[in-house]
Amino acid sequence: LQAWEIFERVRLDADLVTLSSCETGLGRDAAGEGLIGLTRAFQYAGARSILASLWSVSDRSTAELMQRFYALLRAGHPKDLALQAAQREMVRAGGASSHPYHWAAFELIGDWR
Repeated sequence: LQAWEIFERVRLDADLVTLSSCETGLGRDAAGEGLIGLTRAFQYAGARSILASLWSVSDRSTAELMQRFYALLRAGHPKDLALQAAQREMVRAGGASSHPYHWAAFELIGDWR
């Protein structure tokens, strides 16, 4: 799925769209338009929040972060605090996944509540 396909064909009513693949928060600079990419396309389509990555992260690290993030969401935490807590849990867990490379790539765009 590419940004132009979302702009043209997708309409949704989603509180959160998670783009957990590599570099999903990046885009290209379009003169007079700003940054165009998947995050902007999903906002245009109706997503109130998008969780996206800024660089390539291993599947294992991404899965670990997402499991922690969604467990915290299910427990009632707002999206911003769930992401922050999931990232802190990875740091506290130690080992290779405690390095920021493994958890800091993800940003929450849009409505953070």
